[in-house]
Amino acid sequence: MKNKKLIWIFILFLCLALVSGCVEKVTTYEKHATKISYTISYGYRLKCTGDGEFNLMYDCDIPEALNGQATIIDVLSSEYANITLADNPMKSWNLSKNSCTDLELGITASVIAESFMVSDLSGENALSIENIQKQYPSLVAQYCNAQSNETKIFINPDDLLIKNKANEILNNAGTNNSFLVAKEIFSWLKENTDYKIHTADDNILQTCDSTFNKKTGDCDDLSLLYISLCRAVNIPARFIRGFLVEENQATAHAWAEVFVGGNIGDNGWIPVECAGTAEGADKIQVEINQNFGVEDAAHLRLFKDDGSNESLRISISGIQYSAETSISIESITSFSTVTNYNVLEQKTLNIKDNVRQYQ
Repeated sequence: MKNKKLIWIFILFLCLALVSGCVEKVTTYEKHATKISYTISYGYRLKCTGDGEFNLMYDCDIPEALNGQATIIDVLSSEYANITLADNPMKSWNLSKNSCTDLELGITASVIAESFMVSDLSGENALSIENIQKQYPSLVAQYCNAQSNETKIFINPDDLLIKNKANEILNNAGTNNSFLVAKEIFSWLKENTDYKIHTADDNILQTCDSTFNKKTGDCDDLSLLYISLCRAVNIPARFIRGFLVEENQATAHAWAEVFVGGNIGDNGWIPVECAGTAEGADKIQVEINQNFGVEDAAHLRLFKDDGSNESLRISISGIQYSAETSISIESITSFSTVTNYNVLEQKTLNIKDNVRQYQ
């Protein structure tokens, strides 16, 4: 009888604790690879025949793991120069030949990468938008502007619809904390847009206003829209291009970074994966937990935007060539291969009281 009474007292206490919020909710996701190693090769292959003047230019980005290391072990074709474009180191080929032969240009690198994550989702140590403007005016000037190529504006914080929506999100957020506002903009993006791969007939990078109106886009399109929304309320944001690496496969990918200061993330910059595809009633929270302030081990960086038009042009350009009509260009194809792929660590992601950790 006494034991039954104790059990009922315990149940009553537990119910009261749940109602009062004393029992803390822990969200746990499936175990996944948080540290990997692999060898990656990428670049371009050109097949052609014939004699006559032939010119080729290709700037190949050097890989970088945000949390880890990437070491070049081979450069495919020796006729290259080491250059820096838009603050990004590259291997560059500028070839002039009197005949055309098959070429393979690119890099082979050994990579060890570990997931990078901002643990605290409360944004407690982030700067306000006003303090970013006061303390980092040059950064605001560099990363809160519009960016375009010769014909189109791809990042446009001055677009009226985008600016109005960003200010609406800011006002509804009820805070000027840059981390929390960037998180609210991310929530709006995930609530109001869908990830959609371009078809072969429509394989064109969308401008941010086009993505805003269509409400669909691929990783490039969604990242450019997110960056534009953040910049519209003076949160510095930039474009990152690289690969998503899996066993035996590396897929070209793009994502974003926003600056929130406060020694959060990577010197104040936090990664944002804009192309997540979570489903279900709590998909927005899942997206925040897994993709806001997170750059998992599968992400390999190649190019980091410096806020200039030239930087944008470089990030979306590939190999360029010119040849006399006597030369037959059979094919020019990009390639990326992954070998020696190993999972070094697997952990679960746990969220408790707005704090994330891998266990």
